[in-house]
Amino acid sequence: MPGPINIAQFIIGIPLFVVLLFGIGFILNMLIKTTWMPTFLYLSIAVGALIYLFMHQRVPHTADYVMLTSGLLGAIASGWTIKLLRTKGYRMF
Repeated sequence: MPGPINIAQFIIGIPLFVVLLFGIGFILNMLIKTTWMPTFLYLSIAVGALIYLFMHQRVPHTADYVMLTSGLLGAIASGWTIKLLRTKGYRMF
């Protein structure tokens, strides 16, 4: 069982998750043309990950919740950005 997360990994991981999920959500929004689908998809994956941790008797740490929440913020930001671009008149979105 791995030990607690390193502080450097934690600090780098938060913006990494935000940017990663923003980019993935933005690309999915452009390809599939759904605004909030990446957010719901990420939520289902995050809940599945938490259920997996509980099933294997591992209590999620605060860092786990912070990382999952930062990814959720990136996914929400991508949906909000696509919605804003559509209202501004960008037809490709």
